[in-house]
Amino acid sequence: MSSSPGRARRHSPAVYRRRRLALLLVLIIIAAVVWLLIARPWSSGAAVEPGDAQGQDAQPILPVISTSPEPSDGVSGTPTSTPDDTTAETPGTTDAATDAASPSAARTPSPGVTAAACTPNDVTVQAVTDKKSYASGEDPQLSIELVNESDEPCTLNVGTSAQVFTITSGSDTWWRSTDCQSEPSDMLVVLNAGQKVSSSQPITWDRTRSSVATCQAKNRPQAAGGGASYHLSVQIGGIDSIDDAIFQLY
Repeated sequence: MSSSPGRARRHSPAVYRRRRLALLLVLIIIAAVVWLLIARPWSSGAAVEPGDAQGQDAQPILPVISTSPEPSDGVSGTPTSTPDDTTAETPGTTDAATDAASPSAARTPSPGVTAAACTPNDVTVQAVTDKKSYASGEDPQLSIELVNESDEPCTLNVGTSAQVFTITSGSDTWWRSTDCQSEPSDMLVVLNAGQKVSSSQPITWDRTRSSVATCQAKNRPQAAGGGASYHLSVQIGGIDSIDDAIFQLY
C-alpha cells in the first residue's frame, strides 16, 4: 500500500524572522548604495583650488582693470562687452596673476551718443609699483592706472589681451608679462570724461628673467639686487604709459 505524500515541514517563527531581517538588510544596503551614487557625499567641499601661483609652470592672466568710485556727476566706466565668466584666481607671483572682477556697472552715455575709440591724446596711462625699493625677498607689485583727460567719453579695450607690463634695467629687458600669458581676453569699456580706472589686483614679479622659451623652466635667472635700478613700463589698449615707474632691488 502506497503512502500519501508528506506535508511540507513548517519552519519555526524564528526562521521567518531571520529571513525577514536578512531581506530588510539587503534592501537597506541597496538603498544606501543608490543614495551614495546620487548624493556623492565625498565630493562635498572639495572644490578645486587654484594652482600654486609660486610655480614657474603657472601661466599669467593679467588683472582686469577696475573702475574708481563714481565721480560727482554720477557716471563711471561702462562695459560694452565682457569676457567669458571666469573664476578669480589667487594673486600669483612669477608669471601668474589674478584675473580680477569686471569693472562695476554704471550709467551708459545718453542714447544716440557714440563713444569714439580712446587715443593717447584722450587717455594718460601710468605704470605703478607698490614701493620704490624692495628688500631681499620682497617681490614688486605691478599695476596700471589710467585717466580719461578729455571732455568726452571714449571706448578702450582694458582686457587682459590689451595689457603689457615690461621691466627693464638699462637696455636689458628682464621681464614681460605677455611672454607666458595664456587665454587672454578682451573687455571694452566706456571711459567717461575725467574718469580714472586702475588694476583691481596687482601682478607680482618674482624677480626672475622671462622669455617665451622659459615658461616651464623651474630655475630662471634671478634679477640682481644690491640696489640695482629697474624700470616698469605698461601699455593698455595700445596706449603706452607716459613715464616709467622706477624702483630698486636689494
